[in-house]
Amino acid sequence: MYKQLKLAPSILSADFSRLGEQIEEIEKGGADWVHLDIMDWHYVPNLTFGPPIVKDLKKCSDLLLDAHLMVEHPENYFDELADYGVEIITIHQEAVTHLDVAIQKIKKLGCKAGVALNPATPLDTISHVLPEIDLVLIMTVNPGFGGQSFISYCMDKISDLRERINQQGRDIDLEVDGGIKLDNLEAVIQAGANVIVSGSGVYNGNPTEMCAKFKKVMAALAK
Repeated sequence: MYKQLKLAPSILSADFSRLGEQIEEIEKGGADWVHLDIMDWHYVPNLTFGPPIVKDLKKCSDLLLDAHLMVEHPENYFDELADYGVEIITIHQEAVTHLDVAIQKIKKLGCKAGVALNPATPLDTISHVLPEIDLVLIMTVNPGFGGQSFISYCMDKISDLRERINQQGRDIDLEVDGGIKLDNLEAVIQAGANVIVSGSGVYNGNPTEMCAKFKKVMAALAK
């Protein structure tokens, strides 16, 4: 069972001096979502942006906003992100003490709840909450910085998760983030991903053209 293939460019690699234009460019190229990598310099050794930037982004695009919280105490962000129009809030299994409580808080705000797993974190750590979530984000690089290379052993992890989702008959998006380029896009989708996050793979070229190329491959695989 495969859900519709979606492209979610990460603005982590965008030019923040012209962020509104950069989002318009991916929208023209056929992007489905905007992936928001929110980092706090504590959970990961990098600092990006917070809810005020997200509020401004909602003014310049109708694309779905997909927030990936790489932060300590992610629950402190939930209310503002929901108020500013974020549709999906994804938290790290490794960053929360009571995962189920955090998931329920997200859903009560009217958002879809996602859980992210770092490359070395086993799938079994989320097996009991799988019925409660809308999205699983498999990290194929260690979080914190864009432009890293895809970690090859994660391909089996993607396949294993897809099998578990299918066995349960669950309507869950399987999102993959980290080192995805045109040369490994097909393999990642064939392994079971249906939401593709790419930052440098999109923004290191012409964003509109790169999105169109990604979408062309995805359209061919969806047939």
